[in-house]
Amino acid sequence: MSDGVPVVLCGIDDSPGARAALEEAVRVAARRRGRVHALLVYEPPEAWSTWNYGPGVAVPVPEPETFRDSAVRAAREIVDPVLDRMRAEMVTVPDVSVDAQPGRPVDVLVDEAAHAEALVVGHRGRGAFASTVMGSTSLGCVLHAPCPVTVVPVPVTA
Repeated sequence: MSDGVPVVLCGIDDSPGARAALEEAVRVAARRRGRVHALLVYEPPEAWSTWNYGPGVAVPVPEPETFRDSAVRAAREIVDPVLDRMRAEMVTVPDVSVDAQPGRPVDVLVDEAAHAEALVVGHRGRGAFASTVMGSTSLGCVLHAPCPVTVVPVPVTA
């Protein structure tokens, strides 16, 4: 970014893989003396009108800014507990900015990665076979991001 501080972009959602990715992004940023930009990508409200609820069903669509504000609050609720745990583990936790943007996750993350030194995303393992195959978001980021990409697997719990 413009101030010369390395930025580690991290795609987040409310999944264990995304929280593990955020932890890794914080560690990477600390090693690089940088900061983290945690980004939640959500489906824009305009897309809701394409859902088929049946004839005569009206779906109220919130104002885009109201929806974005709600998404930013949800992102903060994902990030804050992770940072609280990291503060207990690390001497210094890098700055972490939190934002939310509408769109397709791959498209938004790849666009934002143009301003980052690294991109970190989670991987949702869903069973023995599925956990060996990258999801569409992580694969799309690996294939198209203009910076190095780290895909963090879901942590194994005992």
